[in-house]
Amino acid sequence: MSGPRATLLLTGLAILSGMVAACGDDPFAIRWSENRQEATIYALDRPEPGLRSAFNLFERTPVKPEDPGIDGRWDFALERAGDRLRLVPPKALGHRDSRAGIVPMPGMEWEEVEEAPADTAVYVTDEPVDLEAGTLYIVRTHEQTGRFGQRCVFYGKVEPREVNAARGTFTFIFDVSPDCNNRNLVPPTD
Repeated sequence: MSGPRATLLLTGLAILSGMVAACGDDPFAIRWSENRQEATIYALDRPEPGLRSAFNLFERTPVKPEDPGIDGRWDFALERAGDRLRLVPPKALGHRDSRAGIVPMPGMEWEEVEEAPADTAVYVTDEPVDLEAGTLYIVRTHEQTGRFGQRCVFYGKVEPREVNAARGTFTFIFDVSPDCNNRNLVPPTD
């Protein structure tokens, strides 16, 4: 392309680029704010049809891990073991390619945990994690496609509200960062 159209296009791009630079904004930065929500999932052994026993943290939704097409695209399921409830990552239920993992943070308050652990070895990926009232859990999601087409995991917090082994229910507060592969658990401040 040459001539007046090319000049007009280049001029427009230069103006747009200057406006973005002048504002100091990164056009690829993910702007988000805290959005705590509450959810409930049910133990895998409950006999009622249609109960959601797993949770997809990034999509903020309970799922049925046995549904066709789900195939490990969730981050933890709920399992009853005697008089205890446990969070079960996908790998522990045979989904070998999942990167979902859980880190218990006993004694930590929601506001105290601002970043997910960098050490990948602390994430429990292939065995159940006991649920304890008063323990905060950091969750690394299963791998999925991000906003710009890259492979991403996302990080979030899960705080128990009610852990009821007799009923096989787990009610919790959660939030998740929408920023691909970023371990920050609090929104950026400008």
